[in-house]
Amino acid sequence: MNYTSIKNWAEEDRPREKLILRGSHTLTDSELLAILIGSGTRKQTALDLSREIILKCESDITQLSKMEIRDLIQISGIGEAKASKLMASFELMKRVQYKPSKERSTIRSSKDAFEQVQFHFLDLGHEEFYVIFLNRGNQVISKELISKGGLSGTIADGKVIFKKALELRASALILTHNHPSGQLRPSEQDKRLTRQLTDFGKLIDLQILDHLIVSQDNYFSFADEGMM
Repeated sequence: MNYTSIKNWAEEDRPREKLILRGSHTLTDSELLAILIGSGTRKQTALDLSREIILKCESDITQLSKMEIRDLIQISGIGEAKASKLMASFELMKRVQYKPSKERSTIRSSKDAFEQVQFHFLDLGHEEFYVIFLNRGNQVISKELISKGGLSGTIADGKVIFKKALELRASALILTHNHPSGQLRPSEQDKRLTRQLTDFGKLIDLQILDHLIVSQDNYFSFADEGMM
């Protein structure tokens, strides 16, 4: 293989210089990734390495953003420093796209609730369980991660949920968790958990308004389906 350092390329062909001269929109996915990676190896330029990474993701750049740091460092030429830089870039991208309003949001529909938690579930390959805590005006007090699980489930402890609700002096809750498979229909376990938490909430005058099951860009609402 004939290896030529990017430094020896024509200036207009180098990814960084091309971005400066022509704008970021003119760069390919590989060129943008090469700028983030910064350097290649003794046998590959940063651009060659970027192309190889994108091929491993079957040319779907969104698959790269879903990778964990432990997966990235398995790629030849990507160490902890490069992997950390990529993870930080993906996280910033999500935060820019889904930056929450500084004003306290009011939940008026399942869509409002979904928009509150969508960011937290992006690109996850495992289940997580979040609860939205609301005041009497259905304004968001807090969103709290209750538990993390595996590919097929996570355990939400009612004691943890209601303890947090009492600490925050919440008046109502919305349960949310994701299905990494993209299958939005609730499992029997999902239904049973919703009933149990709803029944206990009634005993202490703490209403559970909804339970959302979330995928990458869609959701299932127990309340909308008349299941609360």
